[in-house]
Amino acid sequence: MAVGLALAEPEPARAARLGRRLARNRLALLGGTVVLLFVLIALFAPLLAPFEPIKSNWLAVRKPPSAAFWLGTDELGRDILSRLIWGARASLLAGVVSVAIAVLVGVPFGILAAYAGGWVDALIGRLTDALLACPFLILAIALAAFLGPSLGNAMIAIGISATPIFVRLARGQTMAVLAEDHVLGARAVGCPHRRIVLVYVLPNIAAPILVQATLAIAGAIIAEASLSFLGLGQQPPAPSWGSMLNTAKNFMSQAPWMAVSPGLAIGLVVLAFNLLGDGLRDALDPRES
Repeated sequence: MAVGLALAEPEPARAARLGRRLARNRLALLGGTVVLLFVLIALFAPLLAPFEPIKSNWLAVRKPPSAAFWLGTDELGRDILSRLIWGARASLLAGVVSVAIAVLVGVPFGILAAYAGGWVDALIGRLTDALLACPFLILAIALAAFLGPSLGNAMIAIGISATPIFVRLARGQTMAVLAEDHVLGARAVGCPHRRIVLVYVLPNIAAPILVQATLAIAGAIIAEASLSFLGLGQQPPAPSWGSMLNTAKNFMSQAPWMAVSPGLAIGLVVLAFNLLGDGLRDALDPRES
């Protein structure tokens, strides 16, 4: 009955209620602000970067932070700030695209497993269990190594590795929705399967899927940085935070500033996505008034 009342609530009212709940959560607002800041940095990288990110300057090799180079330079004299700004594009794009792949693949299979049941549910369940048996990052590394080193292949590998989580989540949420009285009534009167999925199932499982997707973006950003660190992600000379750390590890004693900036950027954006995801989870909780 609670679900039926939620469906009857006008969309503007639901959006306003969600906005009020998020506004009361200061940590979620902080996380959302940081995420928005990084998104704007990535979008306007050509305007914000003071130097070309791949242009070498042999007169400024491994220079410490200064007025000319705010975050210092790397082993080829490239401005770290410029590479950090451009690297935000690769990291955020990898996080969003990877999770989008996982959602677009995992959610339909989860709904199908719950709706069809029987051998279809068993087959999808066993495949999901097989993928979940392998640790997420290990599976992503194996797939990226098989597909070949590139940012696109890394995103595909991360997306496939994250898919089982969304299959499980969509299946569980769909089974709960299908057990509601109004859905049972719609099925009893012969409502088409497509209408049941689009009208009753998807709107009611969208909230937990959104929360999980927000949290998964943080994990995908870490995974992309790990793959780039291992040489399986963004390829030089194109900048990414993980590849910057891979280079910096060879100069920790001579130029420690090379590792500080990308490491802090990864930690900050991951923390921001986690705070935003936790805030969305609290705001979308139907038990909250």
